[in-house]
Amino acid sequence: MTSYTEELRLGGAIRARRRRLGMTLVEVAASAGLSHPFLSQLERGLARPSMRSLTAIAATLGTTAQALMADTELPAAPDTEPVSVVRRASDLVAPVDSPGGYVRPLVRGERAMLPVEFNGAPREFDEYYRHDGEEFVYVVQGLIEVDIEGGFHTASAGDGVYYPGGLRHRWRSLSDEDVRLVVVQQNRPPATDSHGEPPN
Repeated sequence: MTSYTEELRLGGAIRARRRRLGMTLVEVAASAGLSHPFLSQLERGLARPSMRSLTAIAATLGTTAQALMADTELPAAPDTEPVSVVRRASDLVAPVDSPGGYVRPLVRGERAMLPVEFNGAPREFDEYYRHDGEEFVYVVQGLIEVDIEGGFHTASAGDGVYYPGGLRHRWRSLSDEDVRLVVVQQNRPPATDSHGEPPN
């Protein structure tokens, strides 16, 4: 599914952000609930993270899993280019394991919106995810049930589900066919004033 080079790029993005923040391997691993040998292997491209572990690492580093997946260390600085094109067979992006399948980033570099493609979904609900940015889920193929803070919604091919940041959410497959989703997450939470209200 993925190559050593792809995993090395993802590990490099994690290492670069950790170093910019002045954090040690041990500090990040402890905060993310992982072993520091595993994090070391991940940074060196010798291990492949799950979406759950990448999300925990990202939260510790003050970012999102999608941003880490998009922020690979490449010779060009993709976040300074206005247009990002990711081809289906691209070797510049590293898929990440996710319950029921894998996740593939659909953009390179630091962007305001971070689209990813989920291929597969678990048959049973996994643990909740929660992040600051707003999120939109578009069902390309299959049928899913989305649990947002205990409210359940079904969505089939062609349907979209939006929810604001900060809400616990998860989904599962209700389909006999493979599930494919495009999920777009806001990279940063909406700006607020000193009272926590959106500006006018």
